[in-house]
Order: sequence, then structure tokens, then C-alpha cells
Amino acid sequence: MPKVKAHKAHAKKDKITAQPEETGAVIRKDSFLTEVTIGVVGHVDHGKTSLVQALTGKWASVYKEELKRGITIRLGYADTTFYKCPKDGTWCITDKCPKCFDPAEQKRAVSFVDAPGHETLMATVLSGASLMDGALLLVAANEECPQPQTAEHLKAVDMAGIKNIVVVQNKVDLVTEEQAMKNYEQIKKFVKGTVAENAPIVPISALHNSNIDVLIETIQSAIPTPQRDLTKPPRFYIARSFDINKPGTPIAKLKGGVLGGSMTEGTIKVGDEIELAPGPKVGGKYSPIKTKVVGIVQASAPQQTAAPGGLVALQTELDPALTRGDLMVGNIAGMHGKLPLCTDAARFRPSLFDYVVGVAGHQAVDPIKTGEALLVTAAIAKSVGVVTSASSQKCEIKLKIPIAAESGSKLALARQIGGRWHLIGWGELI
Repeated sequence: MPKVKAHKAHAKKDKITAQPEETGAVIRKDSFLTEVTIGVVGHVDHGKTSLVQALTGKWASVYKEELKRGITIRLGYADTTFYKCPKDGTWCITDKCPKCFDPAEQKRAVSFVDAPGHETLMATVLSGASLMDGALLLVAANEECPQPQTAEHLKAVDMAGIKNIVVVQNKVDLVTEEQAMKNYEQIKKFVKGTVAENAPIVPISALHNSNIDVLIETIQSAIPTPQRDLTKPPRFYIARSFDINKPGTPIAKLKGGVLGGSMTEGTIKVGDEIELAPGPKVGGKYSPIKTKVVGIVQASAPQQTAAPGGLVALQTELDPALTRGDLMVGNIAGMHGKLPLCTDAARFRPSLFDYVVGVAGHQAVDPIKTGEALLVTAAIAKSVGVVTSASSQKCEIKLKIPIAAESGSKLALARQIGGRWHLIGWGELI
């Protein structure tokens, strides 16, 4: 397939963040560590995991059930480094140019988050969006646009405040040029009036690694590394937790539980004591828990400090029984007394959409009613609750699992429609 440039109508390069000296913030300078986390979102089976593999060389679906069913169920992660050939300008993910075989220069290390496209897993997408600095919105060229989860995922990244988006038109190898252009016009119509209206649109074939160099070049210009303030109290969003001990390991050689996720601000160092909120459920009650960080892995290498940008694993002194099987997912880690308050009785001001996202036929969103169940997502945390009081100005909800969130932050609201959770709007915590 011939090399195709990003569609010029949407290939804008004006989304550059302010320099640190202009804002007083501190930005990371270490080019060997991951600088940015990019989400890959879109409808089920549009090729998200295949795209992550083309960009990183890693297949992000690793769980047995994911491999069995051929879909992503949990958030998948993969790190890569972008290189550029100084001779011919080719972008790639290897230290040698695939065209001229000359050494390529390292430009930026990137983490990718592969979000599940299946409609029943929307809550996982919403929680994963809180980790993203930018997003690739995948659209299959051989299907009508938008598909239900395409629209739902775009709403999710919009609610998460993600402004830097690249639209990836995948599977162009399966259609004619005329069909690809028709799909392109559908994409332009779909994103008009949304946060992705001015996003570049890049046609690719992830399966055949076609146009991946153009996509990397577009990512470099459209999704810059955000500025980070390392002077703030640390905030670590936990998206995975696990036990790395093998069965039969002697007690004396057991290692503490591992927390996986991303720093959003501040830094955490080896030896720091951190607190997790809302913490584990012990004796029928969720309580914050403290632990010590004994190791840090970022960019597939041991580090002494964890800072914003990319995915991080924290080795702790937690009992591994508390972290196995993602039991700590949804928690926020930081310094004692510096974390948001935890609550299982949230009050919020509702802002509902006109229509239910992800449901065909423009089904209107009914007002929230007392006694109904809602799925609430706050940053990395998700919880089901029952509305105890409802009006157009203020709602109260009793949550099954408490959330750690600050006043003024957003809650994504989903309602069961047809036996599945669908986005109906958002709420501002009071």
C-alpha cells in the first residue's frame, strides 16, 4: 500500500503547551523516561490492540479471557520509544531506520493505554481516561461511522478533559479508495462540533504496518508532552494491582504487592510512605491504608523516583493478598493528609445529555429519579450506587464502594438501558 499523509483538512499543529518558564511549572527533561500517556479508544474490533502492537511491538491483551474472546476486557498497557532518522526523516519505533538502516535518534518515550471497546466495559474506559494525556480515536474504514462505542468513547475522553486527539482511520486495506473517502466524510461529519473537530485524521492499516510512520509523526505534533508541576503533593492513580510471588514462595522471600498506574502530579521516591484511599475493605468497612514504597519501575527499568508521564509500577510492603487480582484498582495513592476525602454518600449537580450515548435511535435522557441505580466514575474510581434524592439542581447517591474525590471534580454518570450501562451525562461534586 502506498504511503498516505494525514488528511490535510484536519492536520493542524497548533496545540503546543506553554513553556515551563511562562507558567512557573516544572516539566520533566529526562528523555529516557516516558513523557506522555496516550489512550487508544474506539468501537469494539476496530483494531485498537493491533494498533498498539504496531506502535509498540507488544500485544496488550494478555489475560486468558481476553485471548479466548479476542477482545480487550481490562486496560492494556504498552511502552514504546519514538525514533526519527536524521537522514531521511522517517519516524519509527526502532533505533535503526527501517528504510536506510542508519541509526535513528530517540525523540520521545510514550505509554499507550488500550481501552476496551465493548459496550459492557464502558466503566473501564471512563476510569482509564483519567490516565490519558491524549487519545487516538480509532475508526474502521470498512464500517459506517460512528458506531455506538465510537461516540461513547469520544464523550468519555471529552469528559476527562482530553483535548489532544488524533483520529485513526484503520483498515483502509479492506476498502477501495472511494469507500475510504466516503468513510472519511462520515468521520468529518461525526466529529464536527466535538472536541475532535480539528483533530488530524490519519489513514492506516495496523495489520500491515502501513502509514504507521505518518501516524507517529502526527502524534508528535498533535499530542505534545504536557507541562507537569513536580512541586505539588504526589497523586498516583491505581489502574492495576497484582501479586508477583510465585506459588510456593517461602514466607521469608515473599515480596509486597505491586501497584500499577500513573502519576498525575508530584513525585514519589523509593522509601516514601504513601497512603491509599479509600483503601481495602476490612471488617465490612473501607479504610485508608499506609505502606512504604520499596521499588519503582518505569519505562521497563528500575527508578529511584516516579514522576508524571507514562505508566509506573510501585513495589510496596503491602500484603500481596490485598493487591492480587486488581483489588486496589480505583484507589488513589499519595501522602497522608494530602489525598481527597473519601465518601460513600456523594452529592452532585447533574448535567445530562440530550440523548443516551451509544444507543441507536437518539433515545432521550430521562431525568434522574430517586431510587434508581447509577454507575458513577470519578477519576480512576468506579462505583454503583442508589440515588437517595434527586432534582434538576442537586442529586445525592449512596455508593456501594466509596470514592476519593475533591469538591468541584466531575463524575461520569451511566444508567442501565437494555441491561447495559450507557453514558447519560456528568455531575459536579458538591
